[in-house]
Amino acid sequence: MSDYKDLEQYGIIGNMETCALVGDDGSIDWCCFPHLDSPSVFAGVLDSRKGGRFAITPDSAYISNQQYVTDTNVLRTDFHADTGVATLTDFMPIRSERTPGEHDHQVIYRKLACKKGLLKFKVDFDPHFNYARDTTRIVETNYGLEASSGNHRLHLQASTKFDIKEGGATSTIEMSQGQEIWFVLRYANFAEKSQGECSTELDATVEYWSKWVHDAPADTTIFNGPWRELIVRSGLVLKLLAHERAGAICAAPTTSLPESLGGERNWDYRYNWIRDASFTVQALYNIGHYEEARRHLRWFVEICRKNEDPSKIQIMYGLHGETDVSEIELGHLEGYKKSRPVRVGNGAAKQKQHDIYGELINAIFETGRYGEEIPEEEFEFITRIVNYVCEIWDSTDTGIWEVRGGPRHFVYSKLMCWVALDRGIKIAEHRKYNAPIGKWRDAREEIRKEILEKGYNDKLRSFVQSFGSEVLDATSLMIPIMGFLTFDDPRVQGTIDSTLAKLTTDTGLVYRYIGEDGLSGKEGAFLLCSFWLIKALALSGRTDEAENILNKVLKYAGKTGLFSEEVDPVTGKQLGNLPQAFSHIGLINSVLYLGHVKGISHTGPAPTGAKESSDYKV
Repeated sequence: MSDYKDLEQYGIIGNMETCALVGDDGSIDWCCFPHLDSPSVFAGVLDSRKGGRFAITPDSAYISNQQYVTDTNVLRTDFHADTGVATLTDFMPIRSERTPGEHDHQVIYRKLACKKGLLKFKVDFDPHFNYARDTTRIVETNYGLEASSGNHRLHLQASTKFDIKEGGATSTIEMSQGQEIWFVLRYANFAEKSQGECSTELDATVEYWSKWVHDAPADTTIFNGPWRELIVRSGLVLKLLAHERAGAICAAPTTSLPESLGGERNWDYRYNWIRDASFTVQALYNIGHYEEARRHLRWFVEICRKNEDPSKIQIMYGLHGETDVSEIELGHLEGYKKSRPVRVGNGAAKQKQHDIYGELINAIFETGRYGEEIPEEEFEFITRIVNYVCEIWDSTDTGIWEVRGGPRHFVYSKLMCWVALDRGIKIAEHRKYNAPIGKWRDAREEIRKEILEKGYNDKLRSFVQSFGSEVLDATSLMIPIMGFLTFDDPRVQGTIDSTLAKLTTDTGLVYRYIGEDGLSGKEGAFLLCSFWLIKALALSGRTDEAENILNKVLKYAGKTGLFSEEVDPVTGKQLGNLPQAFSHIGLINSVLYLGHVKGISHTGPAPTGAKESSDYKV
C-alpha cells in the first residue's frame, strides 16, 4: 500500500471536459482523454504498477507543498530539497479561439522551474491506454515522444532525451537556479508550442479562472466572509466537474476510489446524476454563477423531457446523454490500496429512486426564487412529473443511497415526493398555470400524514430511514431544510439531537446511516451529511454548535482544499471518489446557511427553511 498516496495528497486540474489528478510528488496518477468518462491513459491511482502515470519528481529527498494559484485551477507543487527549491506548475487550457480544433485544448502543460540552488529530477512517462488493457507503443520523435495504441495518440513535447523501455520512458534532468523546462502533453494531434506560447497559455488560463471567480455577484458578499477560500475552491471544483460543451455535471471525475479500504464499495462516479446536478445548480445560483446554473439546469431538464413517460427517466446519464452506463469489473487492476473490484459503468442507473422527481422540480422552483422565468411549455413537463408522483409515491424504491439490499419505503424518498408536489403547487399558483391543484394538494397531504405516522419513531424521538424501522438516517435532517416541518418543531429538534448522539463523531463527521444495506464491509462518514447537520443546526438557531462542527470538518480538506466523498473517522483519511461534487455542494450551502444566520448577506433569496425565506423573489 506504500506505493499509493493518500487522497489528501492530490490536486486536480482540468479543462471542463476532462481532468487529471496530480500528486504532491509531481505524479499525474489519473487522467482520461478526451473526456472524463473516456478510458484512462493514466490510472496509477487504481494500480500503482499497471495503471500508468506521468511523474516529474526530485531524484533525492524532498518536502513538497501543493497549492493553487489564487482563485484558479492552476496547480503549483513546490519541492524543497537540501540542494535547492523548484516549482512544478500544472494546468489544462480552456477551449477558446486559440484552440479551434476538436482536440486542440486537450493538453496538459507542465512547467518545471528551479527557484534556488541545484536539483535533479526524474521524469517517468508511462501511459497505459484503455484502463491499462491495451498495449502502448512509445517512439522517439523530433519533438519528444509519441505514445500510441490503436487510433489513440499522446504527444509529449519535451527538450530532454528519454530512455525508452518496455512499458514507458524515463529521463533525468539536472536544473540550476533560473532554469525553466516545459513539458506539453497533447492528445490526438500534435502542434508544437514555443516556450513563449506556453507562457501565454498559462497567463490566459490564470486570467480565465480568476475572471470567472470575480465575475460572480457573490464575490462582494458571501465570498468575502471568513470561509471565502474554501467557498471559492468549491465553486472552482464544481466548474471543473461540469462538461462545458455537453452541459452535464458529473458526480466526481474518478472511478472506484473506495468507501472503505479493501472493501467492495467502489463505484464509477463519472456520470450525471439528476440529484447531484440539481443540487449543483442550486449551489451555483447561491454563489452567483447564474449563467452556469441556467445552462446545466437546461441540460438535465431537456434530457428528462425527452421521455413523455416520467417512469422512463433514469437516475443518471452519461455526460453526453447516454442511457447505457452498464457496469463491468476490471479484474486486472488491483484497485486503490488493493480495494477491489475496480468498476467502470454504474449498475445503479436502472434503479428506481423516487427522490429524483422532488430534486428535479425543486431545482426548477429554486430558479424561480432567483427571478428566472418558468415558461408554460416547461410547466407541462412539470405537470407530467407531478402527476406521476401522485401515482408512485406510496410504492417502494431503492432510495438516495442506492442500497443493494432491496426496495423499501424510504422516508427521504417520500419527503422528496412531497417536495415535488409542494413545489409544483407553488409554481402553478404563482404563475397562474392550469394544473390539477386539488389532486396535488390531496396527495401532498396524504404523503405528509404517512411520513408523520410511519416515518417518525417516538422511542427514538427521531425520524428514521424507512417506514417502521429503527435505523437512523442523516437524510432526516432534510425534513426542515425542505420546509416539511419548521425547525422549532420538537420532532425536528429530536432528530437533530439523535443524529448528534448516534451518527456523529466527536470530530463532527456524520455517518449516512448505521445498518445493513446489502453490501459487505463498513464505509466512512459521509461529508455531505456533516454539512446537512451544520445547516440544520444553523437554521435552528444553534449557531455555535453549527460553527464548531464546520470548523472541525474543514480540517479534513486536503492541502488544496479538495474533499472526497467520505472520511475514515479512525484515521482521518479521505475515502471515495475525489473530488466529490456532493461534498463541495454541501460546503457551499452550509456556509451560506450559517452565514445567513450570522448576518453575512448573499445575492439571492434567503435559504429555504429560513424564517425570512419566500417562495419567489417577486
